[in-house]
Order: sequence, then structure tokens, then C-alpha cells
Amino acid sequence: MFKLTTLNLNGIRSATSKGLHDWLEQHKPDCICVQEVKAQQPDLAGKFESLAGLQGYFQLAEKKGYSGVGIYTQLQPSDVRIGYQNAEFDAEGRCVELRFDTPQRKFSVISAYFPSGSSGPERQEAKYRFLDSFYPHLQQLRAEREFVLCGDVNIAHQEIDLKNFKGNRKNSGFLPEERAWMGKLLSDGGLVDVYRQLEPEATEACYTWWSNRGQAYAKNVGWRLDYQIATPALAALARKAEIYKEQRFSDHAPLIIDYDFSSF
Repeated sequence: MFKLTTLNLNGIRSATSKGLHDWLEQHKPDCICVQEVKAQQPDLAGKFESLAGLQGYFQLAEKKGYSGVGIYTQLQPSDVRIGYQNAEFDAEGRCVELRFDTPQRKFSVISAYFPSGSSGPERQEAKYRFLDSFYPHLQQLRAEREFVLCGDVNIAHQEIDLKNFKGNRKNSGFLPEERAWMGKLLSDGGLVDVYRQLEPEATEACYTWWSNRGQAYAKNVGWRLDYQIATPALAALARKAEIYKEQRFSDHAPLIIDYDFSSF
């Protein structure tokens, strides 16, 4: 099995102080994609270049304490792609891709952190610009190779993906335009929401993020914002999905999916 995990850290220093390293030692993923690293290169040096025996590869934001993505892996990548050749969003640390190519196959693991528009109209417009530019990037990749995109997408696609869907129809993360983009990615774009493939009816069990306000976590008033989105050939190899909630490392929960690569 290839065990692939994704987790928004809400700060790598914060997450590791809450037991992330020990959990990784026990969990033993092949790869973990992380978002919101919230660190600069000097902050990582000597501390976070590797975790629990996994080597890290990063795209960090130019702005201190902001965004940043990474992938920790026990497999040696054949290539590392930092960013996606978009000046605006590469400066924000939104995407890193590891390629694991052999003569028999080509596949990638991508860690991505989609912008949030919840702070106001200006950031919502930035989110739409990101979606407009990232879609053709994924389509080009799909034409070239198999991949799994892991990350905090900051979109709840369907009504079953959040607790209070009726009250959030006009809020960022559940706007019609965002949901339509996700639908297009999974239909015209030919990609697969792997968790939903494995758990098509899951409602309250599917949430991966909870606000820090109003006892949202205790009451399970959550959203499904974290995804693994794969090309069909890789999605077909997914066998088991888990959202780990026994211990909290951030305001997000790890999404873990096991893939059977024996026939790949």
C-alpha cells in the first residue's frame, strides 16, 4: 500500500508542538502533503527539513508567517517542481510537485493550498484568479502523467460537505462559482474526488476543518475542505480513506488514503 496523507498545519511550529512528529512516527505515511507551513527557510533549517524520517520539499511564501506548502516523503523523487509558473501565486507559496518516474510509469504527488476569500472581496477575487490559472495547469499535467493533488482547496463542493450549508450559500468556500469550478474539474476536467469515490454518502464524518469559534469542533460543525483529487487510473487504486480526529494538530484534520500500487 502507498499511504498518502494531507494536512493543513496552520503553522509547522505549532503542529509539531502538538505531537505531529510522534504521530508521524506511528502512522508511517509514504508521503504527507502539508499546507500553511507559515515558515521561512531559516525557520526550517536544522529543524523541519525532515520529519519522522521523511524528507521535506517546500515552496514557501515570500511573506513571513504566511501560506507555504510542502511534501514529506520516504521515496526519492525523480524531479521536484516548485510552483506552477504563476508569479502572483508562486510568491504566496501555493504549490509543490514531486515526480516519481520510472521507465514503467510516470506519476506525481502535488501539495496545494488554494487561497481563502473569507477575509474580503479582494482576496475572493484573488481566489478566482487562482482557480482560473490553476485549472489549465492541472489539465496540462493530466495530459502528461498520472497524479494525486492533495491539499486544502478551501471549497466545500456539495451540501453534504458542510454542516450549515443553508447559511453559507453566500460565504466564501461555498459560493456557487467555487462549487461550479470544482464540479467542472471533476467532470470536464476528468479528475476524481478520491474520498467521495470511497465514501459517497458520508456527511458529518467527512469534515476536515472546524472554526475556532463557538465550540465548532466539539459540536462537529465542520467543513470538508481538504481533498485528494486524482487522475482516474490512480483513483481506481484507492482502497481506504480515513480522517484522523483522535488528536488535533491544527484546525484541520489529516486526510489519509491508502492506494494499492501493486498493479500500477
